[in-house]
Amino acid sequence: MNNYLSEYLYYIAGELNLSTDTKRAYERDLRQYLEYLSKYRLRQEPDEITVEDVRQFLSSLKRKQKSNITMARKLSAIKSFHRFLFKEKYVKMNVAKLIKSPKTEKKLPIVLSVEEVEKLLNQLTTDTTIGLRNKAMIELAYSSGLRVSELISLRFKDLHLEMGFLDVLGKGQKTRIVPIGDQAIDAIKTYLMTARPKLLTSVPTDFVFLTHLGKPMTRKNFFVIIKECALKAGINKAVSPHKLRHSFASHLLARGLDLRYIQELLGHENISTTEIYTHINNARIKELYLKAHPRAPQGEKHD
Repeated sequence: MNNYLSEYLYYIAGELNLSTDTKRAYERDLRQYLEYLSKYRLRQEPDEITVEDVRQFLSSLKRKQKSNITMARKLSAIKSFHRFLFKEKYVKMNVAKLIKSPKTEKKLPIVLSVEEVEKLLNQLTTDTTIGLRNKAMIELAYSSGLRVSELISLRFKDLHLEMGFLDVLGKGQKTRIVPIGDQAIDAIKTYLMTARPKLLTSVPTDFVFLTHLGKPMTRKNFFVIIKECALKAGINKAVSPHKLRHSFASHLLARGLDLRYIQELLGHENISTTEIYTHINNARIKELYLKAHPRAPQGEKHD
């Protein structure tokens, strides 16, 4: 079975526009699936796998009290693998095709209010090299709604500050053009002129944002930076780079920007992914109503 899995991994690496994290997750989930089939269902070849085998694997996950979200993710990998086997004619039937994913409840992402974002940005100090870098990164993250991976991988060729936009390499190696606000542009220019030369070591690099060691910024480093800045700003929510992205989208929608434009700015392939932000704003409207209306249900009022 491992030979078929190896072929599949080469296939998704070369032909499918999947992120590195997704590919790793698929490999991990499929190794678990194939190990189960070999150990408990005694399957050694793909054409021996039945619909019941797939169902029994999902049942084993349920017995281990895995969440529906986890089970749905693993089933997505399994379905992709069986599509590949069928496409390459290793099997005569796609046994996973008709198995339905478990229902998952969409959780609304936590967003910062406009006031909380202002508090975060206003407390950023600019009297140190590190402070200037942090301000440039956080201003840009909120201004353009970038994923953390997109932010830390920015290079000089991607910056078009005089024209007010970025070239962003997003998921699936797809490039999109994203505008930048004036305050973020000013912060980036100040960082590039004043702070970055001090961070740069003898080893040249064209990555825009650097650590204190002169190396390209990492996802983990930026997560720590934004968490510490949020604590200093007195924000009680668990702030992360992705919450800034959620806040960017939610605030644009609240101010009337069309959902299709927000989809393009975020680099979402499907509009259904972007629609989650309509639910956030609907929930916020209800919350404000319950607080403000004198005849709102008393049991639901928020103090």
